[in-house]
Amino acid sequence: MKPLTDPSKFKTQKRLTPEEGFELFENLDLLELGSLAEKMRFQKNPNNLVTFVADSNPNYTNVCVTDCSFCAFYRKPGAEDSYTLSLEEVMEKIKNAELKGATTVLLQGGHNPNLPLEYYCALVRETRKRFPKITPHFFTASEIQNMAEVERIPVREVLEKLKEAGQVSLPGGGAEILTERVRKRISPKKGGPEKWLEVHKTAHQIGIKSTATMMYGHIETKEEIVEHLEQIRQLQDETNGFTAFIPWSFKPNHTPLQHKVPHKTFSNDYLRIIAFSRIYLDNFPHIQASWFSEGKKTGQMALHFGADDFGGTIFEENVHRATDHINKTTLEEIITLIQEAHFIPAQRDTLYNILKIHSKE
Repeated sequence: MKPLTDPSKFKTQKRLTPEEGFELFENLDLLELGSLAEKMRFQKNPNNLVTFVADSNPNYTNVCVTDCSFCAFYRKPGAEDSYTLSLEEVMEKIKNAELKGATTVLLQGGHNPNLPLEYYCALVRETRKRFPKITPHFFTASEIQNMAEVERIPVREVLEKLKEAGQVSLPGGGAEILTERVRKRISPKKGGPEKWLEVHKTAHQIGIKSTATMMYGHIETKEEIVEHLEQIRQLQDETNGFTAFIPWSFKPNHTPLQHKVPHKTFSNDYLRIIAFSRIYLDNFPHIQASWFSEGKKTGQMALHFGADDFGGTIFEENVHRATDHINKTTLEEIITLIQEAHFIPAQRDTLYNILKIHSKE
């Protein structure tokens, strides 16, 4: 057994190198790691608030030509159960989200080669026009890359047109693990890490904020987890455009990757990643715990391992559902879950502005 790393040597250090980060991630006892992360969480956000957002995650198409081996959601063009929603059908989904109290809609879909850029711009523009209380948190980096390829224009031009239509933030999905080896194995048509990083860097440069994500628990190594965090930490140093980091575990059911995963992941793996990311990502303002992907109890525990945000209500979700992973909540339950973890729930918007603090009566 490897000796436990002495946590005291990390208490005064300003920033971990990748080598030091790996040593900490690999060797430190989970409770020691969590204790360090919790201290950093309160240094970053010194109040007892835990934020959350009222949101929904619908989809506009499941047609995709990218063939990612971890995805059970997509369908090839022409498949019997493939679909692409019209503008009005998407607006109906956003209307339903607003009626439930959502202030953010995370809209994403497959890489459909038959959709013009104007379709996406119209989705943003009409959302802004019809639902001014909703922030369109639309389209992952790989979708932006697909738009650029279909239109044969640079990524920057795509993002500028979306911004002109009213977009102010991008979700961080599609990162998976930002290393060449992993992306070549599980999503080769998306290109290497530079493709995802290019979109977020460009978005930040023109004033669009975004989140960063990581999907772990498949073929990655611990070294590659650290490399992933180093990539986004470096970009944050350059642009300061990320609002939060959001990790989640791979859901294998019905995916081609299902039988190639060497081991399962457990709650302790998630808590280790949450804690380590809070320590390593010293320039990220927020770390998000996921009641949705990891379960409500694990989500609550993550709030004591460095996380300060509890994600969203997710009134609609179909990507994880395609793997038989279904988890639901209500606005009232999220408030209760945060309170049960001994924090004060604070409802926020997409950009982490506080809308309402839910104090106990």
